[in-house]
Amino acid sequence: MPLHPRISLTGILLALSLALPACAASAPSGPADSSPAQTVPSLVSPDDSRADFDALYARLQDSHYDLFVRRPEQEYDALFQQMRAGFETPLAPLEVWKRYQRFVAYGNVAHARVDPVAEHWENFRKAGGKAFPLFLRVVDGKAYVADDYSGLGTIAQGDEVVSIDGMPALRWLEPTRTFVSADNDYMAWAQLESQLPMFVWLARGEVQSFALVLGKADGTQAGVALPALSRADFEAVAAKRPKRFELDWSAREARILEGGLAYLRPGPFYDSRPDAADPWDTTAFASFIDEAFSRFIAQGADRLLIDLRDNPGGDNSFSDLMVAWFADKPFRFSEEFDIKVSTAAIESNRKRLQGKGGETNSTSLRLAAAYDGKPLGNRVSFPISLVSPREGVRFAGPVYLLINRHSYSNTVLVAAIAQDYGFGTVLGEETADLASTYGALEKFTLPRTGIEVSFPKARILRSNGDTRAQGVVPDIAITTPLVDDGTDMVLRQAIKIIDGKQRARSIPK
Repeated sequence: MPLHPRISLTGILLALSLALPACAASAPSGPADSSPAQTVPSLVSPDDSRADFDALYARLQDSHYDLFVRRPEQEYDALFQQMRAGFETPLAPLEVWKRYQRFVAYGNVAHARVDPVAEHWENFRKAGGKAFPLFLRVVDGKAYVADDYSGLGTIAQGDEVVSIDGMPALRWLEPTRTFVSADNDYMAWAQLESQLPMFVWLARGEVQSFALVLGKADGTQAGVALPALSRADFEAVAAKRPKRFELDWSAREARILEGGLAYLRPGPFYDSRPDAADPWDTTAFASFIDEAFSRFIAQGADRLLIDLRDNPGGDNSFSDLMVAWFADKPFRFSEEFDIKVSTAAIESNRKRLQGKGGETNSTSLRLAAAYDGKPLGNRVSFPISLVSPREGVRFAGPVYLLINRHSYSNTVLVAAIAQDYGFGTVLGEETADLASTYGALEKFTLPRTGIEVSFPKARILRSNGDTRAQGVVPDIAITTPLVDDGTDMVLRQAIKIIDGKQRARSIPK
């Protein structure tokens, strides 16, 4: 699922989402691009690629909330000079993209990036291009097979990948890591987990085969010759293999489980229906949430589990409607929201205002007022209003929220709100996306190549003010197993934990 273009603060939390959420994890063909193909020059001249590289660095420094927050300025300067000297010959547009993205990703801020290369990847696959047929998960410094499209009986889910082509697995993967804009390695590996074939191709080009050494469950090691596969090969393997458990990132589900436990999977915090006229209209979502909670209460549910795994996030105007059903005090998703004033941010906001049709209450108008008269480079505070709990009937029982490393965007901040305000207990894995982050994406376009660059204009602190570059850490950890049995093993474990807590409360002290 590609990023959505909405940037205004009405939908501000969507701009926190990463390049591709986990819903793409099982897509054997890699990300698709449904946009019309654009006419691009066959080669970019050295003058053009160098001039736009200069513009890239200058505009990042002007526009990014804090380009040097994770890399010292002198190191970035040194990399700039080194890379700039390499633009000596005409380059293919993809090669220009790769160099620019490596440069932007060097800053280790997830929401600074050059727009994705899905069109190049899609064209490569359509032409029969062959790709690395494994999806790997990095855990505690080791790489494991998370999903396998090789069709080889010698490879199994959960195998440790000891080495590839004679190199330790993580060293072999390192060139792919340099393409990923991420605040830390945990976030980078989470993103690569769902896109690895494409990133191997970006880093190494088309390779026909790979030599693997695998660590097996019985402690032995096995060498495997792994052929690269075409899209048709991927699809053929997928059609024959046993069914794997997969979360549906778009599903909205509300039901009562055995024992009176209410289960809510709210789905994305925007209207994701294909026929939705406006993805930011909360009407359908509000109806679903109100009906779900009313039914839970009417049927006597005494506990609630909200499943936020693989949720791509969206807009807090949606998620606030859900949280208000169980909140017992006013809340807000951010304690502090500061925006850097820049020419690119002002221009992007101006374009949105031109398309607003005269709306008088738009957040873009509030942004324009915040920018008005402020010197470029200054930071202005954008107040986030408190949201009141729902009036009248609310859900009063214990609430549990289930997250994983692929819970993104304002899904992360929903979990943070539950922890910080004491609204619920968080179960699952630490999120890869950060609870305090640099986000609220805007874009600028490089003048000669037309390449679009996204940058974070704001610093967003989680509701408790914790500034650490860390995801939401669950109150009770549940590890997602590498090997699945075709069922939702994590949900079963979460229910056991919740049932155990209920039993403990029912025992007299």
